[in-house]
Amino acid sequence: MPILKMSEVDLHGKRVFMRVDFNVPIQAGKVSDDTRIRAAVPGIREALAQRARLMLVSHLGRPTEGEFSEKDSLAPIARHLSALLGEGVPLRRGWLEGGSVEPGRAVMLENCRFNKGEKENDDALAKRMAALCDVYVNDAFGAAHRAEASTHGIAKYAPVACAGPLMAAEIEALSKALHRPARPLVAIVAGAKVSTKLAVLGALAEKVDRLIPGGGIANTFMLAAGMKIGKSLAEPDLVGEATKIMAILRDKGSEVPLPVDVVCAKEFSATADAAIKPAAEIDDDDMILDIGPRTAAAFAKRLSDSGTIVWNGPVGVYEFEQFGQGTKAIAEAIAGSGAYSLAGGGETLAAIARYGVADGISYISTGGGAFLEFLEGKKLPAIEVLEQRAKA
Repeated sequence: MPILKMSEVDLHGKRVFMRVDFNVPIQAGKVSDDTRIRAAVPGIREALAQRARLMLVSHLGRPTEGEFSEKDSLAPIARHLSALLGEGVPLRRGWLEGGSVEPGRAVMLENCRFNKGEKENDDALAKRMAALCDVYVNDAFGAAHRAEASTHGIAKYAPVACAGPLMAAEIEALSKALHRPARPLVAIVAGAKVSTKLAVLGALAEKVDRLIPGGGIANTFMLAAGMKIGKSLAEPDLVGEATKIMAILRDKGSEVPLPVDVVCAKEFSATADAAIKPAAEIDDDDMILDIGPRTAAAFAKRLSDSGTIVWNGPVGVYEFEQFGQGTKAIAEAIAGSGAYSLAGGGETLAAIARYGVADGISYISTGGGAFLEFLEGKKLPAIEVLEQRAKA
């Protein structure tokens, strides 16, 4: 369903309330990873170029609603954004009471979760926010799966509600990968637990041509296939679900490829000794912490002839050097595949940065939970309300 885009709206001199996702890590009072901030800068510059009176708002952390906390203040983010834009972006507290902004300038509104009713999508709060603006722009895909006052409620009441360029690009990239994919469509879904991504795995099994599990998720699939995993992280109670997913792929003439060799250790630590073993020779006291080189090569071959690749999650404990070679090999294979590739999730983005393959990935999503829910086929509340406003 179509949505109104910010590029289709005249912002000249208008009061523009732009919801961004600046929920980024802060260390020692400074932004330690500004990926999400930099992703939003083009939309901010576009609005300022039209001489909009720009109000930027985001959440940060999980503060107690109705209470200010220094720890969750957007002050470090306002300073960082000022440096990126090359002009001051003052931080404004108590912004629900209103306040003017000069044309062509931006202000940062303090953490929206300091307002009571934000997370509950309180209607009265949403109306107060809507009264502050002429145009509401949602450019926060990373928060699109949440129905909150600043992502959903305000869109119902603002005079105009539209999607910013980042939001529009995210929707287009994910829709292209899932609804209009070049085949074969391959999904790599990895992580610690099947339970956190079970719905996504089930939904993707129906859509993809190949499904490659990694990390602790792969261990549960290995159990389902009757393989030994030692004392590795797994969820034995979800073996039945894993078996069903493998059956779905098998019925389509495909498979869920599992490791033929692994990298094991006796303990989980940065100094643990790594041992490469055939999957059939895993000991009872082994922990699987990465895929082995033969498996990495086999997976890379499957990726090389793909038309579309969706990637969420590293396939090993890549934070430890000796258990990062599998994720590195997968990242490099995706980047060199020539396929349309879409990657999302915090750890995936960190792995992409670590191995320097960003230029080879077609689209890197800023969403974590929103990315997964979109893959699952769920309607994201913040997108759905923009669709409703567009047809009203």
